[in-house]
Amino acid sequence: MHSLTVFTTPPSECAYLPDQQWSLEYELASELSAAEYLRRMIEGWRHFGHMMFHPVCEGCRSCMPIRIRVDDFRPDRSQKRCRRANEGVVELEIREPSVTREKLDLYDEYHAFQADHKDWPEKGPRDPQGYAEAYVVQPFPVEEWCYYLDGKLVGVGYIDPLSETLPGDEGQGGLSAIYFYYDPAERHRGLGTLNVLMAIAQAERRGLPYVYLGYYVAGCASLEYKARFVPNQTRRADGTWRLFRE
Repeated sequence: MHSLTVFTTPPSECAYLPDQQWSLEYELASELSAAEYLRRMIEGWRHFGHMMFHPVCEGCRSCMPIRIRVDDFRPDRSQKRCRRANEGVVELEIREPSVTREKLDLYDEYHAFQADHKDWPEKGPRDPQGYAEAYVVQPFPVEEWCYYLDGKLVGVGYIDPLSETLPGDEGQGGLSAIYFYYDPAERHRGLGTLNVLMAIAQAERRGLPYVYLGYYVAGCASLEYKARFVPNQTRRADGTWRLFRE
């Protein structure tokens, strides 16, 4: 890994828990292998493009990295219904990341809906360069998962395939969900749930033990859904991964 810069943001209103203050440590890496990133992720980091980050909030440890144990996963009734409703109807294509107007428009529609209905911060149109820096220009190969309904793009997800490991990290590889957005008009289909179910199925197919879902935050409705995929583990303040829900 070759690190270019490290910096920490000053405390500001938390985007997950508005009554809290958050502070993030960032590290920009010009070179980073999948195995090196897996080690960082096990330690609680995430990334968009070449920029890695993790929370360093004083007095708050609500952000808990969460991962699903693939071999033991048991879908609940709602997840089974979601899979049945979309099977053979919504098609998944896995490819290399790219920027297109279709994706940018869908990204903007999704965030406008979230801002109107879930009090997400207002965002202007996503510019192609910013989108590319977050999702397309990557330090190691990343997969773009595109979901189609009757030929129309209705969902886009970005996934890190992390099968390479460094010594000491064996048995902790997996697929890591970077980000997912979808067509608000098709929200009744549960496309976010479908994306996680597809990631679990792909990880099982590839012989990978975990699916990493980023941060779980109790009290944040946009992130609490992750705990419904069981059994799962969370990373605790002492650095260990322990069973969370089963």
